[in-house]
Amino acid sequence: MRQADITRKTAETDIQVQIALDGSGRYDNQTGVGFFDHMLDQLARHSLIDMTIRCTGDTHIDDHHTVEDVGIALGQALSAALGDKTGIRRYGSCLLPMDDALVRAALDLSGRAYLVWDVKMPTERIGSFDTELVREFFQAFAGNGGITLHVDALHGINSHHIAEAAFKAVARALREAVETDPRKADAIPSTKGAL
Repeated sequence: MRQADITRKTAETDIQVQIALDGSGRYDNQTGVGFFDHMLDQLARHSLIDMTIRCTGDTHIDDHHTVEDVGIALGQALSAALGDKTGIRRYGSCLLPMDDALVRAALDLSGRAYLVWDVKMPTERIGSFDTELVREFFQAFAGNGGITLHVDALHGINSHHIAEAAFKAVARALREAVETDPRKADAIPSTKGAL
């Protein structure tokens, strides 16, 4: 049962995350930040990870704490659901086009958190959503999920398309990495014997 249920409560946010790695991409995400919910829906749908997220945050200040803290909780949920990582493929990558945008994502579920982010957004906002929060989400997600994550925007002139392509590319890479490797379903994918 590769599932996890994480609760995280601070003075700034109250979050519940439920995920199932072997799902069909079902989602029910409600964070109070519309564009962010849309991106989380894309992450679930294209990774085939079932995802339910509830967050009540101090959005009267801004969306930063909500977005970052959901990234923290979702990363913790991923790590918990993976357990000792026996049988996973471990690596994943995707080159994803979305109209004018082309985004490359590559990741390793290594247990060593590291983010390389080469994504430039042409605008400061997508509607009311601060575009710098896209990086903040992935920083928190990678940091708490133990993911080495590289995301590069190779092309793009529309911030919405670039952000959405980034979420979809990471989702597709994640789908590949969490899958069970039928040739080594009983082994941890490392010469060290642990991840």
